[in-house]
Amino acid sequence: MTTASTQLAAASGLMSLVLFVVAVGVLALLAGGFWLNSRNRYHESARPRPEEQPKLPPEGAVHEIRENRESAEVPQTPKGGRPLTPYELSNMDTRTSESKDRPRWSRGSSGSFGGGGLGAH
Repeated sequence: MTTASTQLAAASGLMSLVLFVVAVGVLALLAGGFWLNSRNRYHESARPRPEEQPKLPPEGAVHEIRENRESAEVPQTPKGGRPLTPYELSNMDTRTSESKDRPRWSRGSSGSFGGGGLGAH
């Protein structure tokens, strides 16, 4: 036996060979991933050109509108009648409120649970 074959036969030499094979395998997986990614990108549609980009409407940018909304009233069940089930209720639409005042939390309240305020007393 030669010196190289005895070193490979030893436990440390065999471990080095296994680690080298694992490293080559990981590198092969990474190279395959890059190859698949480049292949997928090649088959994608082209990016839009500058003249194909969306344009602003002629009246300019659209701005936000602030308004208060009120929900529609839930139908009342008659006395002694059966309650309505969810599928019997219509889509509860909202409408613009007559009042222009913004709803506020009660005075002294933080407006949220755990908001750090003293809360309403």
